Amino acid sequence: MALAEFHETIAVRGGEYPLRGRYDERFRPVVDAFIENFRVEEELGAGASVVLDGDTVIDLWGGWARADRSEDWDEHSTVCMMSVAKGVTGICFNMAIDRGLIDPNERIATYWPEFAQNGKEDITVRMVLDHTAAIPVLTDDVMYPGGFFDYPAYIRALEVQHPLWQPGTRAAYHVHNQGFLLGEIMRRVTGMTIGPFLKENVTEPLHAEYYIGGMDEQQQAHVAEVLPNTGARLFAAKDAAVPPKPTTPEGWQDGAVLRSFAFLQNPQEPWHTTMNSPIWRTCEIASGSGHGNARGVARIYGATVGEVDGITLMSKDRLEAMITEQHNQIELLQERPYHQAMGVLLNTPEAVYMGPNMRSFGHHGLGGSIGFGDPDARLGFSYCCNQMHAVGTNGPRARRLIDAVYSAL
Repeated sequence: MALAEFHETIAVRGGEYPLRGRYDERFRPVVDAFIENFRVEEELGAGASVVLDGDTVIDLWGGWARADRSEDWDEHSTVCMMSVAKGVTGICFNMAIDRGLIDPNERIATYWPEFAQNGKEDITVRMVLDHTAAIPVLTDDVMYPGGFFDYPAYIRALEVQHPLWQPGTRAAYHVHNQGFLLGEIMRRVTGMTIGPFLKENVTEPLHAEYYIGGMDEQQQAHVAEVLPNTGARLFAAKDAAVPPKPTTPEGWQDGAVLRSFAFLQNPQEPWHTTMNSPIWRTCEIASGSGHGNARGVARIYGATVGEVDGITLMSKDRLEAMITEQHNQIELLQERPYHQAMGVLLNTPEAVYMGPNMRSFGHHGLGGSIGFGDPDARLGFSYCCNQMHAVGTNGPRARRLIDAVYSAL
């Protein structure tokens, strides 16, 4: 498929923003929406990509990779896309289910015997996939500042953690714990955690620039500076004092968002420093430290809903099982409504907008990035940015692009 070249520099907010890319001409509205984001939103650097029926029909990038505008956001720039990693991790985990390696209805302790402590004996794999495992945060005094980056220590902490309510009954966003839990189950079964499994089975075959941990120096050289918006609830929470350990199960919500970040870093280190440090790129945090670009994530979703370069990531039956709604609750951690599937979110317009099809699935990331697949349109979409926003949804920038995509179908 021949794509038109896009090359434009726009002058806004007292500076110039170089925008580049390629597009199928019927998707020109997406190019216009991409330009509009730079004109009317707080965009600094960004990318957007669409894969349709296995072909890339939109591949856009541009702006600046650094806050001081010293480096262009180029074709191979990557950025931390935050919880977009949850959707990619969910796809990897469902691939293992598809291969018969993991039964989602089995108890976690079947694969990970040490997990069966302190009332967690009957928690199933499915409960982790749909955020009802009742261990969204760590509450026991078993970790230390910086312990977030110590994988064995974090796993031991999860082993001794007790459920905060009856597992399987209520959903709460397991903001970091979901990735560690799924990664350790994967490791017990395949010998690989999520990052290496992703590399071997997904990104290398698809030539997709997306990584969960393990980035080498050359890959890190392309990473754009991420600029957290401290107005966002999670970032604001990180800088507050962590409340005392709750004395009753009912007390867990008091400071739960704070505790989800309590072990992330040395308290003296600024949040921006942590987010742009080598350890954030090399350490595997399968629910949040994924770095990539829109092209790579769109290819992953394109190969999940169909075929890309001869590669299909899972069977149609497994895809349908993965996107079967498990519940529609207002999750307890941040009190957001989610149509929740198995390891991925379903389209929930009031929280994470994925176009007109309610069967679309994927995950957004704190600050605005998103990746999703539409199984009926056979479409993979992704948008990424380095200047995060503070709104509670995936925001106006992604919505403008998504609406433009569907207007052209």
